[in-house]
Amino acid sequence: MWTPQDRRLVGDYGAGQALNDDRYRLIEPLLPAPKPGGRPRSTNMRRLLDALFCVVRTGGQWRYLPPPPAFPPWPTVYWYFRSFLESGVWESLRHHLVVMLREQEGRDPTPSATIIGTQSVKTTEKGGGRGFDAATKVKGRKRHIAVDASGFLLGVLVHAAGIQDADSAGALLTRIKRLYCWLRAIFANSGYNRMPVILACFLLGLTLIIVRRIAGGGFILVPRRWR
Repeated sequence: MWTPQDRRLVGDYGAGQALNDDRYRLIEPLLPAPKPGGRPRSTNMRRLLDALFCVVRTGGQWRYLPPPPAFPPWPTVYWYFRSFLESGVWESLRHHLVVMLREQEGRDPTPSATIIGTQSVKTTEKGGGRGFDAATKVKGRKRHIAVDASGFLLGVLVHAAGIQDADSAGALLTRIKRLYCWLRAIFANSGYNRMPVILACFLLGLTLIIVRRIAGGGFILVPRRWR
């Protein structure tokens, strides 16, 4: 049931209010400054972020974003999204927030261990690479994710579902090792106990720790394991 508490948590997208004042003040310093020269920036960055979070939360199409004055024009929103993606703004934002949250928990800014795993999701036939994941019987794309012990996102790699977990793990580990230099241990399921992952861990100075499923059938929650 949609309660007032839920609305306060995710924001009122009908009014275009996805970010409260405190959240925006937190990330505003991390947004790129306007480029020197040319026309002054006329886009309201807070409304821009509201529009982006609206797309992410609802899964709607860019062209169906509510028009101004609710949000900036959808081509403007999409252009900033692509620009931030290519310039690493989203990666910088995520990294900053992870470090801040870890310090609030009394942890070191950089984790020493990560848990990796994948999830295959169905997709449409248009846009991006698609494949068939034989293990989950899903045709679409695969999210390859690394988190710390608190579940904070350290890195994500998206590719066709047909690519095996062990074959893409090296690229994900290389990406997060650049950001978290104290990383030492990798917790993963038995599907990662293959030479491509072992070699990647050796080259990156990481220790691969395989967390095996508990025998007995059915779902059993296992520490440091996705499923």
